[in-house]
Amino acid sequence: MKTAREESEDAANAEGVAKRQKLDQSPQQLAFENPLLPLASYDDDEEEVRERSDRDRATDVNDGKLEGINALIEDEYDDEDDEESRAEQGRRSRSIEVRRDCPYLDTVNRQVLDFDFEKFCSVSLSNLNVYACLVCGKYFQGRGPKSHAYTHSLEAGHHVYINLCTEKVYCLPDGYEVIDPSLDDIRHIDQNRQWSRALDGSDYLPGMVGLNNIKETDFVNVTIQSLMRVTPLRNFFLIPDNYAHCKSQLVHRFGELTQKIWHARNFKGQVSPHEFLQAVMKASGKTYRIGAQSDPVRFISWLLQTLHRDLRRSKNGSSIIHQCFQGELEVVKEIHSKHIGEKKENGDNGNDAGNVILETSKMPFLMLGLDLPPPPLFKDIMEKNIIPQVPLFNILKKFDGETVTEVVRPDTARMRYRVTKLPQYLILHMLRFTRNNFFVEKNPTLVNFPVKNLELKDYIPLPVPKDKEKLRSKYDLIANIVHDGKPGGGSYRVFVQRKSEELWYEMQDLHVSETLPQMVALSEAYMQIYEQQQ
Repeated sequence: MKTAREESEDAANAEGVAKRQKLDQSPQQLAFENPLLPLASYDDDEEEVRERSDRDRATDVNDGKLEGINALIEDEYDDEDDEESRAEQGRRSRSIEVRRDCPYLDTVNRQVLDFDFEKFCSVSLSNLNVYACLVCGKYFQGRGPKSHAYTHSLEAGHHVYINLCTEKVYCLPDGYEVIDPSLDDIRHIDQNRQWSRALDGSDYLPGMVGLNNIKETDFVNVTIQSLMRVTPLRNFFLIPDNYAHCKSQLVHRFGELTQKIWHARNFKGQVSPHEFLQAVMKASGKTYRIGAQSDPVRFISWLLQTLHRDLRRSKNGSSIIHQCFQGELEVVKEIHSKHIGEKKENGDNGNDAGNVILETSKMPFLMLGLDLPPPPLFKDIMEKNIIPQVPLFNILKKFDGETVTEVVRPDTARMRYRVTKLPQYLILHMLRFTRNNFFVEKNPTLVNFPVKNLELKDYIPLPVPKDKEKLRSKYDLIANIVHDGKPGGGSYRVFVQRKSEELWYEMQDLHVSETLPQMVALSEAYMQIYEQQQ
């Protein structure tokens, strides 16, 4: 007479055999037995690799102790053979149940979901086959037995998961796929559809979404928001095929961030640039990193140069960066007599005019730096600091080809600059911060600038256009970055224009509000982007 334990083992073995026989049937046979049961193939998403080693498998076979329970678990694992067997036989087709009546859909908590973080399992830190728990928002790897998502479903009682790659939704531990229209707002994470209502029910404008300030990353946020106003650049990165050839993670992360900002069906009315910041930290060798405030002028210079280098197909090739921002300067360098002997020894040639040697060269630029007049040293009769003002046209005279600029590096010289080619998008940088041996000083001088119709030809000489070409020298402001606070600290905000309605918005991290054009001109401009009128 069998004991209770033996009877239990026999029942488990019988159940395992029945399970094997059932799963050995083809999908067509299963569908014939139950024609109402829809089928889905495992081939659409990458499944978990079996965790049992070959040594354990061989030991079980040799000892003849492969129990029915283990056989059942082994069957429920997603079939993924090694490379040799895949090459010979191909991946075995498996079918899973698809249901429309999942009883756990009411446990989905949209308030905690955030798909802007890096796609890494919160336990194993792997980025392969990652699922998001739609109940708590955490990321887990796999969904087969012994996987982290499967374990989480048992321990926490959270049953609904989405594959972050295929966007298929599954119920664990049962393992069936869930098809329900109520999940469409979650399922279509990256599909462009005309929907502009945020999770909390408030409307938002695509392209005018706030960016999370993870920790002192406002210098990145204002740079990104400014570049998003550059239409050709935005359009280029909205289509991944344009940079599919590029292997740079920075390029792909910038493209993903662009798509999220301009998504017409965002899951939330805000975007987290976390993945982009991780790519920035890696590409810059942690020069720009989370938790360390930096200068948006230096950052945008580094970002544009790095994107250009990674996007070009040849060493001297062009890119969307140069097509948008690159202009050209003619530089005349005057070197005094005490440096002439050194220059001639080095083989440099120039026009010797008395005690001065002139060197003329042309150099490309992505940004023009404008010098501000020094602030007054004394207070007025009311014992208040005088905040001077200067028209933008006065400081643009630096590039009229006649105004002399003194430089001390790499050696003392007098420089004259003249613009010989205007870019489609002109970036201006006001040199507000000066550094000495003791501290950083900020120049509070206000710059008076036009928001529309900046006509450059009235203030600086421009090259004569070629035949049948029109001189385009009129620009409109599209972004204005402002620094608030003390030098070496403070915070950054940006005014940007929404061109479709010609409205201005003030953006500071998650804060986005409409403002008047007059308020834009009253700010302490630090960096501006102008668009050439066509």
